[in-house]
Formats: sequence, structure tokens, C-alpha cells
Amino acid sequence: MQSSKIRRISSLLLMGFLLLAVGFAGGCGQASEQDEAGTPSEQQVQEADKLSGTITIAGSTSVQPFSEVLAEEFMKKHPQVQVNVQGGGSSQGVQAAISGAADIGSASRDLKDEEKAENLLETKLALDGVAIVAHPSNKLNELTMEDVENIYIGNISNWKDIGGEDAKITVVCREDGSGTRGAFEDIVMNKEEISDKVIIQNSNGAVRTTVAGDKNAIGFISLAIVNDEVKALDIEGVAASVENIKSGSYKISRPFLYLTKTQTEGIVKAYLDFVLSDEGQAIVSEEGAITVK
Repeated sequence: MQSSKIRRISSLLLMGFLLLAVGFAGGCGQASEQDEAGTPSEQQVQEADKLSGTITIAGSTSVQPFSEVLAEEFMKKHPQVQVNVQGGGSSQGVQAAISGAADIGSASRDLKDEEKAENLLETKLALDGVAIVAHPSNKLNELTMEDVENIYIGNISNWKDIGGEDAKITVVCREDGSGTRGAFEDIVMNKEEISDKVIIQNSNGAVRTTVAGDKNAIGFISLAIVNDEVKALDIEGVAASVENIKSGSYKISRPFLYLTKTQTEGIVKAYLDFVLSDEGQAIVSEEGAITVK
């Protein structure tokens, strides 16, 4: 009898222990999903994230490196979104946005009047200066806008004509359709045609490499990629710098634009919101462009 009673007590104790263990395990599982402050775990955030799909960005090769970094960070936040970034030039970016071939077109120049007539939505993600660069060994440190214009027209062909060494100027230029060239033509060339004797390169990096390898060369590139391989020349006594571009004192500058249909929603709107957020603008700054906020 006593033995039977002991067995019943033991069974009850065992059952109670099992119930406590199950409750404890459930509590631990719930705690693992949230921290003490009730903040959702990374897994919960990802499961709750409803954004999914694909975004295609195409256009300016100057904007492309910034888009690639921004896209990478955006995809980390939204694992079910794929952002594909392509180059092609600003003019192709505008057309891609107009035709719908890309969700977002990118351009590194202001839109032309006929492009504005397409009623695209412009999102300015950054500002950039166009630096006039020469070989570091060039003794000149400054040119006027008129000097640069005449060099690219072909009216000035020797450095000695503007105070430099007696050497023929190697003039390096971007291709037609380039946003960098478009900005340069609009600001510097006063509707004059660039000489057909210039050396054409299809990227800012290629222009920089060419100028770095020729002590008599001159070119124009995005301020964001100027390094110690080339020398950025002052224009009208003003240095190509972030401060001078923001103040407007350095005149050869341009916007970096994202172009979309006038109505944006879903993942495209979420991406544009991210680009203009504090985090997105911090990335723009870290990558060498000038923030718009």
C-alpha cells in the first residue's frame, strides 16, 4: 500500500517536472526570437519583409559604381530583392527609363529639353564635379574656362601657348552619350564642337589612365575618381573640391540622377527612399560623391 502511494507521488512529481521542462523550453525558444527589450531577431525581420522582386538600373557609367554599392546594401536589408546594375551611358539611361527597359535609368547630367518633355521623375542622389586633369609633372596648376574650351576646339595645341612647356597637348575626351562629356560640353564648350582629333575613351577610368601615362595629356573626369596619378587643375582660380562644388564657386559640376516613371511604388520606391536616407547618403559620401542632404 505504502509502496503504491510512493509510486503515485513519484509519477506526479515526474509529470510536474516534465511540464516545467516543456514550459522552460518554450520560454527559451521565444526568448531566442526576441531580446530582452522585445526587439525582433534578424530572422523575424527577414520573414516579415514583404519586399521581393527585381530592379534593373541602367545608364551612366559615372553613377554605376555608386549604384552597385547602394544596391548591395539594399539587398542585404531585403534578401528577396535582386538589384541588377548596368552601364551604357547617360543617354541610354534616359531612354531605358522612357521605354521601360529599365526600372531606373541613371544619368550624370541635367536632362535635355526634349528628355524633360517625357515627364520622367528625377531623383537627385548626389552631386559631382568634373575635374580638368593633367599629368602630375605638368608645371601648370590653373587654367581658365576659355583655355579649356580652346584646347578642346583645337585652337590651342601647345602647352607653351598658355604658359606651359613647349610640347604638343594630348587631348583626351569621353565618347558621345557620356554624361561626363555632356556636362563638360554644356558648361565649358559654349555650343562649340569638340575637335575630331581628340583621343576618345569610353570611361572616366580610361581617361584617367591615359592622362596618367602621358605627361603632355589633358582630360576631364569625375571628381570622385581623381587620385594621385593625375592632377586636378584649378579653374578660374577655384579648386575642384567638395566645398567649392556645394557653394557653387567651382562651375564645372553636375548632378547624379535616377530617372523613373512619374509614379513609383513597391520595391523601386523603397530603393529610392533608401538612397535618400541618412544611410544611403552616407554610402554616397564614402564612395566619393557629394551628398544632396
